[in-house]
Amino acid sequence: MNAGLPALKDVIARHGLSAKKALGQNFILDTNLLDKIVRSSKQRDPEPFEKGTVIEIGPGPGGVTRAILENGAKHLCVIEKDERCLNLLQEIQAAYPGRLSVLNADALNIDADQTGFMPRSIIANLPYNVATALLTKWLKRIEAFSSLTLMFQKEVALRLTARPKTSDYGRLSILTQWLCEAEILFYVPPSCFVPPPKVTSAVVFLKPRKQPLAPARADLLEKVTAAAFNQRRKMLRSSLKSVGCPEELCAAAKIPVTLRAEEVDIEAFCAMARSLEKK
Repeated sequence: MNAGLPALKDVIARHGLSAKKALGQNFILDTNLLDKIVRSSKQRDPEPFEKGTVIEIGPGPGGVTRAILENGAKHLCVIEKDERCLNLLQEIQAAYPGRLSVLNADALNIDADQTGFMPRSIIANLPYNVATALLTKWLKRIEAFSSLTLMFQKEVALRLTARPKTSDYGRLSILTQWLCEAEILFYVPPSCFVPPPKVTSAVVFLKPRKQPLAPARADLLEKVTAAAFNQRRKMLRSSLKSVGCPEELCAAAKIPVTLRAEEVDIEAFCAMARSLEKK
């Protein structure tokens, strides 16, 4: 079903729409891939489609938008900064009466956690130039979301899902996995995009945990991980000096001060953050 809408490539040609590098745009026109992205999300988290709100960031010509609506979303809100795309989105809006809301705004300035109603999920082919910034913003209010299904550059996806003792493991791994279960669903080659990016992409599914992986204050966890990973080649007895007594912090986490940041698991970092809170 496409509600009588023309093919995406025809819509783009008719409106003379081209991807803007400055906006981090790379369009997906492959309807099978678009459907796969959305079905993967719905299979894991159907409730936002059935009785909540699905949110999409940067819909562009509306490929993901169409797929979300075709997969039965009762209420979809799209946030699009590029005014050139608004007419295209209005055509989709007319084809699916009462189901699509269009907000012309910069997603970095919008509180997605207050958009629509719960259960609330986000499905998006994120603009690469703001993808990490958007995720960091949403993690701070992760309790407002039922799930996040997001397209990232492969290197970012690997960081989100990395385990200790790997080169990709870092602050983003810890802050994400502390709050969410993170899973790479599949990779997407450059040839699937218009224009093709220089890198492979990945679709990541994030399911918020009912409780963080271990107790900790977010600001203190960020503080201790920043200190540790800013000097990730150094042992903790050196890298942690900027935030406190390394020996005390490591004792609280029951780990040796001779470890390096990438060898420390999330629970240990949380223990160090709780130790800082007692100061």
